[in-house]
Amino acid sequence: MLSASSVPIVRATLPAVGASLGAITELFYRRLFEEHPALLHNLFNRANQANGTQREALAGAVAAFATVLVERPGERPDAILGRIAHKHASLGVTADQYTVVGRHLTGAVAEVLGDAVTPEVAAAWDEVYWLMANALIAAEARLYAGAQVDDGQVWREMEIAERTEESVDAASFVLRRPDGLPAEPFTPGQYVSVQVELPDGARQIRQYSLSAAPGRQTWRITVKRERSADGRRPEGEVSTWLHAHARPGHLLRVSPAFGDLVLPQDDSPLLLASAGIGVTPLLSMLDHLGDVSPHRRVTVVHADRSPAHHAHRAEQAELAARLPHSTVHLWYEAGARDVGGPRVQVREGRADVSGLDLPRDTTAYLCGPLPFMRAVRGGLLARGLSPAAVHYEVFGPDLWLGK
Repeated sequence: MLSASSVPIVRATLPAVGASLGAITELFYRRLFEEHPALLHNLFNRANQANGTQREALAGAVAAFATVLVERPGERPDAILGRIAHKHASLGVTADQYTVVGRHLTGAVAEVLGDAVTPEVAAAWDEVYWLMANALIAAEARLYAGAQVDDGQVWREMEIAERTEESVDAASFVLRRPDGLPAEPFTPGQYVSVQVELPDGARQIRQYSLSAAPGRQTWRITVKRERSADGRRPEGEVSTWLHAHARPGHLLRVSPAFGDLVLPQDDSPLLLASAGIGVTPLLSMLDHLGDVSPHRRVTVVHADRSPAHHAHRAEQAELAARLPHSTVHLWYEAGARDVGGPRVQVREGRADVSGLDLPRDTTAYLCGPLPFMRAVRGGLLARGLSPAAVHYEVFGPDLWLGK
């Protein structure tokens, strides 16, 4: 909880800080990487730095956290911090790095806002930062303990056992432990980080959802090759490397499983709605439900460019067929007439949940591009679903808070 003396200061300066957060975060990252270039090469996603999405996500998180502190002081901002903590743990972030970040962030605030940052204002915003940082440090320590690793020591080698081309631009990789022991358990919907060394020596990290149910001897990830549609944005560095070089027998540096997108432990109806490669965490959930709760009512929604781009299309239909009370609804931009099957409805155009038979106590899980998730969420709220019943997973920086 923010101290009584800091509350009015943060409330009064929040509009000015919020309006300048773009400039603040841009300066913050520039100064941080000038002093610690290894962080850009080996921790932060260079593509997200280049396109500005990481700056936007940081600005949204800081503004949302500060708003909760001053407007709803009795509320724990767990929804804001939980997702960040899981991401940080998957990257191996350590407590000492928060001191470096805090110094550069508060310095950027002071430089951008100039004389408006009095000693009292600086102290109040320093308090905001350390409330957020200490909460994250504590949450990440719990995650490391749960994974049975020392803080930040997340990397281990796993061997590629199988590679399968799942669509025109996605491949799956089955990973096994080199010592022959079973892969660690995880919760359906979680992800792992994969670190690869690129030709320039940088060790870039990306997160990939585990795309098969837990309880097997192995893990599986599915990687979409990120291509530049217009030539103006860079190709995906890690996805391109994996598609070009990762083959059975190769070793990958992989983290334990993290992520807070988990199924409720009851029999409530479920909606699993995905677009593009967002199918992967929900595929793991669907696979898991067939093992532990086959009679649950499940509605599956997926949107994609075409059947050829729909990763795990046949597998998704087969997993849904294991659930007698499931239905599958597919939307394609093109080629919708080419596929179909029992309890599978196929349409052209954008996904539309307005006509689906969804009980009001449905719990929804969304994964895909942000415009898709916002549209589906809006449709679900219009149908009467509670906002608390709509959960989501974002691949990359979480920009939901910034909009």
